Amino acid sequence: MAMPQGVKTDPSHPIPETMKAWVLGDPGELKLTDKPVPVPKKAEVLVRIDAVAICATDLEIIYHGPPAQIEGGEPFNKNFTPGHEYMGTVVALGPGVDEYKIGERVTVEIHAGCGQCKRCRQGMYTSCHNYGKNYGDVDKGHRANGFTTDGGFCEYQVNNINTLIHVDDSMSDEEATLVVTAGTSMYGLTELGGLVAGESVVVTGPGPIGLLGVAVAKALGAQPVILTGTRDNRLEIGKKLGADHVVNIRKEDPVEAVKRINGGIGVDYVVECSAAPNAVNEACQMVNRGGKVCLAAFPGEPPTVDVAHLVRNNIYVYGIRGEGKSATHRAEAFMRQKRFDATLIHTHTFEMGDLLEAIRYAKDRVEDAIKVVVKNKHSAEGRVAAE
Repeated sequence: MAMPQGVKTDPSHPIPETMKAWVLGDPGELKLTDKPVPVPKKAEVLVRIDAVAICATDLEIIYHGPPAQIEGGEPFNKNFTPGHEYMGTVVALGPGVDEYKIGERVTVEIHAGCGQCKRCRQGMYTSCHNYGKNYGDVDKGHRANGFTTDGGFCEYQVNNINTLIHVDDSMSDEEATLVVTAGTSMYGLTELGGLVAGESVVVTGPGPIGLLGVAVAKALGAQPVILTGTRDNRLEIGKKLGADHVVNIRKEDPVEAVKRINGGIGVDYVVECSAAPNAVNEACQMVNRGGKVCLAAFPGEPPTVDVAHLVRNNIYVYGIRGEGKSATHRAEAFMRQKRFDATLIHTHTFEMGDLLEAIRYAKDRVEDAIKVVVKNKHSAEGRVAAE
């Protein structure tokens, strides 16, 4: 396709006028249609999407709407394409972009903050005060692909250069989609202080973020790392990713088990990834005096918490949104160095045209699916050509 003046392309990566894209209609309804290939603006690149992982938040958006916000409201019937955990190849550079080259493999963060609000200036771009204000007569510059702007269940997408992370060639497309998940886990540990070597850490909930939370905590030197959950097969994966101990909460009280494992006292840190009804309160009971709790999951109902216990014991509670403060760059470095094997949580792969079946696997946990990845056909073709 012909790009505007100032946009750089390369004949080795031809760009079509239109692309296939999944569009959200009514709740739970996705249709495959044609959309124009987007054009990168200043500080943006065009990414040919090679692979996308399905996140639990994608399912929330597709079936319920929030936290997506399109044109100031729910995302239904607005020609919106969801999907946010994607990676691909840079195929066009917006005006003035020289930080990346055409042909480079990248994985993509969700959030590009507005860059001008108080939180963005503090580096907290996932807490941008102008979240969703990129429609109508006012465009504050905020972007959250798959949340407030089109996401990755398609063939091409534009991204701000601040959201891109280089991907090492040793990393498969499927593994590269997991960098964002590992980045979320890394962000949680960053907010808890970052220096966790020799400190005791509990991760509650062996979903994708929890399992990679175990991996990141162990890579950072935490000792011991304890994982709690309800399914023994997930807990076994946690062991492979670095958990020193696992606790099946259906078989024993998790608070008592954690204290027993840790010499009769609470731990230094808890990363709560389960969203279970009593998980927040149990996390607060697991930490020792002066300990810290990070909340990384979205409970369905407001939880009950013993606040007096928090006050009496000087316990700190943090909430995180996404993978802020460039945590994905640090997570990719750990994965590049093979500090842990993130591919252990990747269970299924489908073609983009089979997205509906892939979503069924992710939603219903068919064959105990953990991370389901969908790939565009051009990804495999590009790999063969490169070899």
